[in-house]
Amino acid sequence: MPSSAEHALSENVSGITLYSADEADIQASPSAQAVGGWQEKAQEVLINALSLTGIKYKYGGNSPDTGFDCSGFVRYVFHNAANLTLPPTARAISQIGKSVKRDELQPGDLVFFNTLKSAFSHVGIYIGDNKFVHAPSTGKVVSIESMENSYWAKRYEGGQRLDELVDKSRVAEQSSVSIQ
Repeated sequence: MPSSAEHALSENVSGITLYSADEADIQASPSAQAVGGWQEKAQEVLINALSLTGIKYKYGGNSPDTGFDCSGFVRYVFHNAANLTLPPTARAISQIGKSVKRDELQPGDLVFFNTLKSAFSHVGIYIGDNKFVHAPSTGKVVSIESMENSYWAKRYEGGQRLDELVDKSRVAEQSSVSIQ
């Protein structure tokens, strides 16, 4: 259940409601600018990720035209929605950002799973309500899954938040703008 400081952002076809923090609550925060930047980018990440549901899985794939594997999907979404270039593998992506406890996950965080008998071998994007969007495996399409599903629940490895990386990317992007 969302707090009074949150309001519904949108509801997708699966009936999952995405929430956004109330703007007044963000401005009251000591780190209002950074939080507002991450909140804004997290919403863009979610909208971008959810718009790609139905795209086929392809090992090594990194675009809607060719299909996606899990890390290609996450890299594509964060590059397009947050102007952030992530490492090429799920395991490498798991080494950046800051760790987040499962009960503290927020929409836009990354979630990692052990699917190949190897730690952090699969990555998806948390969308809220114990659900995540990802490119699952050969023969499947980008889709939404419940982290409470027994397959995913027993393979969960951890979560990462990229808020500070996104904010640094925004600052670098703004400082590289030249006035002609």
